[in-house]
Amino acid sequence: MTSTSMFSDRRGPWAFALGVTMVTCGVLLHIPMFLMGRHNHFMLAGMTVGWDMVAGMAAIVGGMVTAAYGLLPRDVGRQIAASEDIVVSPPEDAPLGWAHWMLMAVLVIALVIDIMKPATLGFVLPGMMTEYQVDKATVSQFPFSALVGTVIGSIVWGIIADIYGRKASMLLSAVMFVGTSICGAMPSLAWNVAMCFLMGVAAGGMLPVTYALLAEMMPSRHRGWSLVLVGGLGAVGGYFAASGFSALLQPMFGWRILWLLNLPTGLTLVLLGAFIPESAKFLLARGRREEARRVMQRFGSKAHKLRVPAAEKLGRTEAVALTGKAFLGKLLALSLAAICFGLIYFGLLLWLPDDLVSKGYSVAVSSKLLAESALIAFPTTFVVAFTYSAWSSKWSVVGSLAVTILGLLGVLRLEMTGSGSPVLPVALLIIGTNGLIAMVLPYAAESFPLRIRGRTTGIVAACTKAGGMLAQLLALFALVPPLGIVSLIIIVPTVGALILVAWFGMETRGRDLRELDPDGHTFAATGM
Repeated sequence: MTSTSMFSDRRGPWAFALGVTMVTCGVLLHIPMFLMGRHNHFMLAGMTVGWDMVAGMAAIVGGMVTAAYGLLPRDVGRQIAASEDIVVSPPEDAPLGWAHWMLMAVLVIALVIDIMKPATLGFVLPGMMTEYQVDKATVSQFPFSALVGTVIGSIVWGIIADIYGRKASMLLSAVMFVGTSICGAMPSLAWNVAMCFLMGVAAGGMLPVTYALLAEMMPSRHRGWSLVLVGGLGAVGGYFAASGFSALLQPMFGWRILWLLNLPTGLTLVLLGAFIPESAKFLLARGRREEARRVMQRFGSKAHKLRVPAAEKLGRTEAVALTGKAFLGKLLALSLAAICFGLIYFGLLLWLPDDLVSKGYSVAVSSKLLAESALIAFPTTFVVAFTYSAWSSKWSVVGSLAVTILGLLGVLRLEMTGSGSPVLPVALLIIGTNGLIAMVLPYAAESFPLRIRGRTTGIVAACTKAGGMLAQLLALFALVPPLGIVSLIIIVPTVGALILVAWFGMETRGRDLRELDPDGHTFAATGM
């Protein structure tokens, strides 16, 4: 499942393996309930929760705790103290080798799986409303709970990744993915709301960790396009997978099957952990110098240590890296852009399937239209990656915001006229928003100092869900206006984000991350 060396300084591989097994068995104990609905198009509302499901839920909770114990460092206090004085610089001059390509491929798959889960929310809402006989405001508790979880997960996992290492935090997210499969077998709406909060925590935790890891591993001359390509393929692939599975499986198995897919996809993430390297910074901090040397040799990284004592260092870097107009302006600009993405991706695009159904489209047809839009957006990911690395990182982000505004205007026109195909405006929205999410987190990872990169990227990642939380809060109180007005309202902050990024954003294309790090002058090579 993972290499033994991964657990050489953890509590133990047996605990992690046992935890994964317990969670998987707990999910499988819910399958009989799902199959009981096969004669009723898999509608389970009102059915009684049996002893097997209770035992399954207990196994899932116990398995998550056991897996987390297996990933826990043996001496947390020592690791934190040691890691304060160690940084690992990006491999600025290393050639792009097989290790880099393998890492990119694995992280694309991880992001597709990660983004597919919250993207599925929009495709399950119509089925949930029909089965539970509730209105849109009531069923909005479901995506709202999931999005609250993603915001919390983005922040918490960003901190965990800085302290405990990238790989361990990604594996823990994967185990939580597996456990949340039982959303597809819960007969109660309330249980669905609770379980999908955990799904949100896991999904939100994956994003900042993935981008921070990739930013630290890629050479500077390849860093820009590789980060954007991985993020773009993950975003478009995630939405395409959600809409594709919806069009393919919902007509046969109902909306619940989309959540049961968390079992195979979550286990896939666990298996992919074998191909994800641990953070060299974490390995050095734990005293595992030989393992760290091998990781850095594979990716061309170099370790650096602070020249000054930790106490003096903290006083200096907080004044330089954590305050100032440039820092705050940059964080505000990227956070607002991320919020606009959330308003569209977890608001407008979530409501769109139900809006199309209300206009007379079937669930299968509406899912197919959105899948076609995502398919149109797919090749533009390569264009975005090229412009980000070959033209300008800053102005590519601005350009994605401009395309997003065009998509919003297209939806506004569609809603006002009541005629025409939604494919083009939705394709523009997907192109713009997926280009934005593909760039804004890598851009954030490049724009902030190494020691706070996980946290600042986590804040921006949290803002991508915060916009969705706001949108779903409106739905929760039945305050959602028609989609035309929604588009008009979202245009305003999107234009604001475009202006702020243009004003405060900095050009990072092809530059050594140490040149962009105000703390860079305090580091000295360790000789590794």
